[in-house]
Amino acid sequence: MKKSVITLFTVLVLIVLAGCQGASDQSKAIELKLAHNLPLDHPVHLSLVEFTRLVEEKSDEEIKVKIYPNGQLGSDREVTELTQTGAVDLAKVSASQLEGFESDYSIFSLPYAFEDYETYEKVMNNEKVTDKLYNQTEDIGFIALTYYNAGQRHLYTKDREVHDVSDMKGLKVRVQPSQTSVQMINAFGGIPTAMDYGEVYTAIQSGVIDAAENNETALVGNNHGEVAKYFMYTGHQIVPDMVIMNANSFNKLSDNHQQIIREAAQESTSFHEGVWAETIQEQTDIAKNELGVNFIELDKTPFIEAVQPLHEQYSKDEKTKDIYQLIQEAKQDE
Repeated sequence: MKKSVITLFTVLVLIVLAGCQGASDQSKAIELKLAHNLPLDHPVHLSLVEFTRLVEEKSDEEIKVKIYPNGQLGSDREVTELTQTGAVDLAKVSASQLEGFESDYSIFSLPYAFEDYETYEKVMNNEKVTDKLYNQTEDIGFIALTYYNAGQRHLYTKDREVHDVSDMKGLKVRVQPSQTSVQMINAFGGIPTAMDYGEVYTAIQSGVIDAAENNETALVGNNHGEVAKYFMYTGHQIVPDMVIMNANSFNKLSDNHQQIIREAAQESTSFHEGVWAETIQEQTDIAKNELGVNFIELDKTPFIEAVQPLHEQYSKDEKTKDIYQLIQEAKQDE
């Protein structure tokens, strides 16, 4: 009887120890914070969820990623700064926001830096370009892992069709607080008006501005299609979203874990392409059929010609000439 009691006690101890070991192993999981400012139904959020799933699956849950969406941890700029310091490990931010941290990213604000989306994809998958862009900010605290399609930016107006730059005369257009965007609208012949994105709906409705520029999701996701009835496919900018990571958080990972993070990021970009395409089609259909927005194709040539002085400026500026030249070379690569 005594032997049985001892055996039972031993078994119980082993079970407890095993449980403690399991808890200990679980506590050793690397936990990473990922922040962004978009809602849960946005295609970018869905792609970040896929990134998280891939990281945890590929690492056998040795790495856990917790997402903080909806701007819970701050604006694009704020979460970029948090990623710099390591208070946040990962973030999704617009490439335009990164201009303030690294001048190379201003290339995405240059109108018609890419003639079409196919050229853009070719450049964004060129290793020479990505190596320069992604690692350029390591010395200031973060690196980039991948990019997500955030659509092409087009012009949309309250009640005026635009077919040529001559139609832009006197048109008050909301732009992002970017010097290049201001110069672009001036070159087109319009009147640039910088304002917060949250003010656009009311500003168009009241006539403070006549137009804005963004991708198709703005018409439905932000209800701009209720007050803006003409959408012109100018395709003047293609500004990606970037997934960035604190440099120290990345560098202290094992080589295997670093590879897992990079692979998951790349695979989530492929996943994102499908989700984004579906979203654009769905929201275009809603804007057209339910909101009565008119979609207009136009000849981009006059718009491209109007901004050539900006291209010349970028090709000569000490801060941008290297990335400008690299992108021109990437366009020619087979």
